[in-house]
Amino acid sequence: MSNEDYSLSFNEWEEKTPKRLREDPLWASTYYRLAMYLYDLVWLDCECLRKDYRGREIVQQLIRSAGGVCANLEEAYGRGVGTPDYIRIMRIALGEARESQGWYLRSRHVLPPEVLESRMQICVQIITLLVRTISSHRDKLRNPSS
Repeated sequence: MSNEDYSLSFNEWEEKTPKRLREDPLWASTYYRLAMYLYDLVWLDCECLRKDYRGREIVQQLIRSAGGVCANLEEAYGRGVGTPDYIRIMRIALGEARESQGWYLRSRHVLPPEVLESRMQICVQIITLLVRTISSHRDKLRNPSS
């Protein structure tokens, strides 16, 4: 993403995403698309954060946690949807999403308020979707006849 993409909406971002990725079955999951979108935004936000010496410490943590959300979703999917391992790894992705939200909160002194609000909103969406997905799959494992 270039600097002019900094204000891309989610829909505009999706359209610019490589076709190969959009054809992957995991792409059908809204939480995955949001996590990938967040990561691209984090990448751009890190440019702003690293200009302040205090923000440089946040950069490493934020890029790692946001990347961890995507990576763990990919790994969970690869382990088999609905399996106990899938749920375990999805919970790790949830933890990474919560951590990303926390690093954004801690970057509030550097990032513009409108950017911070937008990123926090995306984190909340991801967290909400992951909690629902994990709960649904956990319930199915507990009650296979449902």
